[in-house]
Amino acid sequence: MTLALLIEQLFNGVQFGLMLFLMAVGVTLVFGIMRVINLAHGSLFMIGGYFLMAALDWTSSYVLAVPLAFLMSALVAVVLEIIVLRPLYRRGPLEQVLATFGLTLFFNEAVTVIWGRESIPLQVPPLLTGSVEIIPGGAYPIYRLVITGVAIVAGLLLYLLITRTRVGALIRAGSDNREIVAALGINISLLYTLVFALSAMLAALAGIMMGPLLSVEPGAGDPILILTLVVVVIGGIGSVRGAFVGALMVGIFDTLARVLIPLAIQTNATSALVGMAVYVLMAVVLLFSRTGLFAAHRG
Repeated sequence: MTLALLIEQLFNGVQFGLMLFLMAVGVTLVFGIMRVINLAHGSLFMIGGYFLMAALDWTSSYVLAVPLAFLMSALVAVVLEIIVLRPLYRRGPLEQVLATFGLTLFFNEAVTVIWGRESIPLQVPPLLTGSVEIIPGGAYPIYRLVITGVAIVAGLLLYLLITRTRVGALIRAGSDNREIVAALGINISLLYTLVFALSAMLAALAGIMMGPLLSVEPGAGDPILILTLVVVVIGGIGSVRGAFVGALMVGIFDTLARVLIPLAIQTNATSALVGMAVYVLMAVVLLFSRTGLFAAHRG
């Protein structure tokens, strides 16, 4: 492998890791604040891509389509939180898992009915086509660099929201003791709705940006959800810091494994070994820390 190819794959790994962070931090927020295991989070990633596609059909402009896709995703999240999740807050994990898994099946079938089963490719915005030379002899797509930059900005804005605003203070307090927050007169139901909408918008952002790279199809969020759960387990359930570190670890490790393993091992089991790589990483982390890297820290 040449140096240029290695650096390109490292960039790809960081970009993919930041996408996983946007997903994982949503799962972490919902579980940390609302104590809900949300297996429908991958569906929110998927519908972000579908809403972008629909908005592009209506407006023919990415400038208008992206905000519309955000708003539609947030609206769906608010409806889900009010109708489906609120009755689950006082239920056990089994009921939460079954209900949110049922939502995944519902969304997969819903997009099939509306848009069909075929994979729908999305075009990269015209202004973001082309490549730039990151090192001599190594060109890298502009769109992937933009994805990386947007994900970093989104992560910084989320950090500022949680650490520097009153809403963030309520989110942190709610994650520690929701009963006291409610006793202080805070509308805990509204807080939960805002948290769930925020997590959905982060998932939709990931889906919107990854749509032109992965195409949009029913069930597109399912494999992303599995990797997201791996990230959450590695980083530590309930830790935003852990979600960030775990996402970068999984993104880089998975990307390099898909390149290096076929070069090192050329057998019929190569594809299986590639698919196992991130789970081996998770097993190694859990071998040394059964609760993940940062489970002792919240936030």
